[in-house]
Amino acid sequence: QVQLVESGGGLVQSGGSLRLSCTASGIDFSAYDTGWYRQAPGKRRELVAAITKNGLTSYADSVKGRFTISRDNVKNTVYLQMNSLKPEDTAAYYCNGGFLGSYWGQGTQVTVSS
Repeated sequence: QVQLVESGGGLVQSGGSLRLSCTASGIDFSAYDTGWYRQAPGKRRELVAAITKNGLTSYADSVKGRFTISRDNVKNTVYLQMNSLKPEDTAAYYCNGGFLGSYWGQGTQVTVSS
């Protein structure tokens, strides 16, 4: 059974940092492209950052220069380092991966206070 488990969310002041982790079980995470998405109340889920199985990264314009996605294939984990957080970054964050993006984690809440 495949599971993606996110962790690392929380409450942080504007300008602060958090590191999210997404650990996979039941699947070799390194064999697939992986993405971090977020969804704020009343808004559509959006792709924040992605990393290919070869390590190429891409970011939404709203987070470029502030967020960094990385992966540790030994730990079967993908990270999202978030710096200079803003109140508009407040959302539930989800990781996604597997064949054709078949799998989602349960989400972790990030709340940035002004």
